[in-house]
Amino acid sequence: MSTLQTTIPHLELIAGNNEFSLIYKHRTILRHTAEMPCLWIGGGEADIEMFRGNFSIKDRLNEKIALRDVAVTAQSDGWTLRFSRGDILSATLRVTCDENDRLQVQLQNADQAHNRIWLRLAAQVEDHIYGCGEQFSYFDLRGKPFPLWTSEQGVGRNKQTYVTWQADCKENAGGDYYWTFFPQPTFVSTQKYYCHVDNSCYMNFDFSAPDYHELAFWEDNATLSFECADNYISLLEKLTALLGRQPELPDWVYDGVTLGIQGGTEVCQKKLDAMRDGGVKVNGIWAQDWSGIRMTSFGKRVMWNWEWSRDLYPQLDTRIAQWKTQGVQFLSYINPYVANDRELCAEASARGYLTKDARGGDYHVEFGEFYAGVVDLTNPEAYDWFKNVIKKNLIELGCSGWMADFGEYLPTDTFLHNGVSAEIMHNAWPALWAKCNYEALEETGKLGEILFFMRAGYTHSQKYSLMMWAGDQNVDWSLDDGLASVVPAALSLAMSGHGLHHSDIGGYTTLFEMKRSKELLLRWCDFSAFTPMMRTHEGNRPGDNWQFDGDGETIAHFARMTEIFTRMKPYIKQAVAQNTRSGLPVMRPLFLHYEDDARTYSLKYQYLFGRDLLVAPVFEEGRRDWTLYLPQDTWINLWTGETCGGGEITVDAPLGKPPVFYRADSEWAALFSSFRHI
Repeated sequence: MSTLQTTIPHLELIAGNNEFSLIYKHRTILRHTAEMPCLWIGGGEADIEMFRGNFSIKDRLNEKIALRDVAVTAQSDGWTLRFSRGDILSATLRVTCDENDRLQVQLQNADQAHNRIWLRLAAQVEDHIYGCGEQFSYFDLRGKPFPLWTSEQGVGRNKQTYVTWQADCKENAGGDYYWTFFPQPTFVSTQKYYCHVDNSCYMNFDFSAPDYHELAFWEDNATLSFECADNYISLLEKLTALLGRQPELPDWVYDGVTLGIQGGTEVCQKKLDAMRDGGVKVNGIWAQDWSGIRMTSFGKRVMWNWEWSRDLYPQLDTRIAQWKTQGVQFLSYINPYVANDRELCAEASARGYLTKDARGGDYHVEFGEFYAGVVDLTNPEAYDWFKNVIKKNLIELGCSGWMADFGEYLPTDTFLHNGVSAEIMHNAWPALWAKCNYEALEETGKLGEILFFMRAGYTHSQKYSLMMWAGDQNVDWSLDDGLASVVPAALSLAMSGHGLHHSDIGGYTTLFEMKRSKELLLRWCDFSAFTPMMRTHEGNRPGDNWQFDGDGETIAHFARMTEIFTRMKPYIKQAVAQNTRSGLPVMRPLFLHYEDDARTYSLKYQYLFGRDLLVAPVFEEGRRDWTLYLPQDTWINLWTGETCGGGEITVDAPLGKPPVFYRADSEWAALFSSFRHI
């Protein structure tokens, strides 16, 4: 074995007879021997079926072949490694560093008969792995494979639960631990490096083996980027410099709760009055049915024709202006599909702006007892047309924000204007949808004033998606699909470079005799007061769920928690500004600031809110105390003023006083101490 010299600092290749180790800043990234090859190729045919955003994905794999032989060619800026198996099969790795000192590994399969690649990255047994987008069931990904495909998150999401079984029986909608709206081929290792793959094909990142991570690509090429840092904060700064960062939020976001209300102008006014009369600080009304409603067996659905419904919302334009003078914004709803029985779809079809089927006709997707066309965002004219729909029908109306929903439903058998396979475009679609919304704000000068929030995402959503929300959690206490699941979702997304996250207060999905209880709604409200945004949702079956105006006690609870949230405005704004400036997320895993504490690497249900608040939400029914872990520091109970050191503790946790601690030497200590008197 010998070291092959290069002009690139911090990068070395130690190579011998069919062996090599690639070392970047003292981390071994690749290790190859003939007995333990790092590269495999094969041929497969994807079998992908979609039903209402739920995907059945199989691979008709013909073969998987290890490329055991490798020849290394040194170049001035790196190396080319040619892998082979006999005289026919071959693939190449091009290794270099870019102008920012990022390690670049460009992988190309040279054999046209093979469209599958498996690359094994070197690993250590003690590694922890985080990221891969928004993961609801696991924060530390070590020990499991994670297929990366944007889809519905699934109902239940745990194959051992009765709810998941029911959803699977009904329409294969139960999901599994890796189902997610926002996958991303990015992970962070506790060796303090990140790996990002610049590709949008179906991938599977398998972290099961003790000494390697196997990355599978359903493509013939991939480009991997790596960077290292001395600490995780610097590493996230480098990752977000690559992928993009979210701008700061509009100032009104911090001024109270955004009330999710449906039913028309007067219903909105009545509920707003009741909440404000009860002392609740309200920053906005979010009326997702502003464009009308459609009733289905699933429940109340929005009419997917993105125009103001004057029948359901009479005088909405004047009421929006009136509410705004009172500090209450109006938010609406849109997604990138158009119902095929409404005017916008007819217009898009006439202009040729919808994706196509195999016969050249418009492709219509079944969304649950109705069909919709897919606006072809790869067609520049269609993209601009839909962007103008946002400008004219939402921004000109006076909307201060909206839910930019969906993005996961691009079917793989539709045909796109840009000629790229829909299988390859599927994962990239949510980021393209985010960009369309972002540019509508940018071009109207409304960035910083208007907020849209999304559930679907992929690489570069960081650049364009102003805020994520966690999607459609069950209105229950389940770990994989209830209140608890939102915390690892926020933390995994944070380690993937997106630092702004919130959730529907009380959850959304109401099926199989689920009913949101009053206790669940109040606990979710407690949690949401310590996130960047508070927003409620009635759920898909509002009549089955306890709502924010259910009784006087509930209204008083919201009044208390919105008082706490709004008092924290300067603190939260500072944390959001840090995210914009350096990529440091607002909701943070504890190890970002306590790297030497081994216990913090396995905590997935508590987090740091900014630098100085530690939050451990109560996510079990009937609990009035809670056990949590404090890293070594001097902590003060937000509600009692009691001082604590590090270690595991059990505290009282009544409704309205979730376990929250602040650092004794925080510059915000005076603000936090005032909460004891609320």
